[in-house]
Amino acid sequence: MKKILMCLWLMAGTLAAQEAKVTPLLSKDLPDLPGKEGRMLIVDYLPGGSSAVHRHNADVFVYVIEGSVVMQVKGGKEMTLTAGQTFYEAPGDIHLVSKNASTTAPAKFVVFFVMDKGAPTSIPVK
Repeated sequence: MKKILMCLWLMAGTLAAQEAKVTPLLSKDLPDLPGKEGRMLIVDYLPGGSSAVHRHNADVFVYVIEGSVVMQVKGGKEMTLTAGQTFYEAPGDIHLVSKNASTTAPAKFVVFFVMDKGAPTSIPVK
């Protein structure tokens, strides 16, 4: 079962991060929140890399560890974040912009999700 969940997680991460390397770090049931789990992953954007418009249906916390990234959810301002800065997405947010701010340097960030157990990490939005 763990292998199946990891494959689904990796496939969802691939959809969410075109031109990105997604590395799962942790998936853990949250006993104080029945039916919920926490997931952590690292996203590496190549220079100029980006993700298609998507949603997560989760509370999402982002921490930039290298380079700079541009983030925007529907109805929010576009923000450029550098190493050490954070970003939050609510479960109902549509993630319009997620991209490397640089066309010459890579960017890397950690993502922490609080979500329904077994749910896909990312869902494309058209």
